[in-house]
Amino acid sequence: MNTYVFIPARYGSSRLPGKPLKLIDGKPMIQHVYERISKAQGLAGVYIATDDDRIKNVVEAFGGKVIMTPIEAASGTDRIASAANALGLKEDDLIVNVQGDQPLVHPESIEDVISPFMADDYDGSFEMSTLSFKIVNEAEITNPKDVKMVMDVNGFALYFSRATIPHGRDYWEHDSFKHLGIYAYTKGFVDTFNALPMGKLEEIEKLEQLRALEYGHKIKVVESKWDSPEVDLPGDIAMMEALLQTGH
Repeated sequence: MNTYVFIPARYGSSRLPGKPLKLIDGKPMIQHVYERISKAQGLAGVYIATDDDRIKNVVEAFGGKVIMTPIEAASGTDRIASAANALGLKEDDLIVNVQGDQPLVHPESIEDVISPFMADDYDGSFEMSTLSFKIVNEAEITNPKDVKMVMDVNGFALYFSRATIPHGRDYWEHDSFKHLGIYAYTKGFVDTFNALPMGKLEEIEKLEQLRALEYGHKIKVVESKWDSPEVDLPGDIAMMEALLQTGH
């Protein structure tokens, strides 16, 4: 089982056009993501998957690897499936999907998300994993931008929502967890996932990972000690630069 990281990146963004190329502390955001991920252990390769020549040119200029994918790819997973096929990955190879708008992603987070597949007792009963992070900023509990998640006693995802879950009826003395947009799955499962119709819950919440749960597939969750905030709005860039100054 070889492990490859794919970073889907598209130029178009309704709220922040050209987002992957926005400068953060003098460096394109996509370069921050690529360089941080490349420090993770146990990877066979790291690739930017894009359909835009502007992104391709910037990635190649800083020495990154890029795979061009069809412009009609409907989602990041579609783009990753196309890139995996272009590389000729095997069914049991492991794919890590990291969004290109997480410039502070920690290399250990990549190692965390693949760890369930590397465990001695891995029995193939699940083919997808992701990360959670215990919320420390209370504003994120109610902000629909931050996706919350709940897990069962064995560490498998029960649900993801933009709403506040779990919502205490009588008290609020419990931890809340948000979802980090980092996934690992076998190449075979990526193909299976892409063949599934969009789920109703996925359409309502606009959360692609709900498709897996709706169709009965298990998602193993690993708690990360590293947050990985995303850039969605112009003001987020200044926030990222401030966090970089504090050593993130």
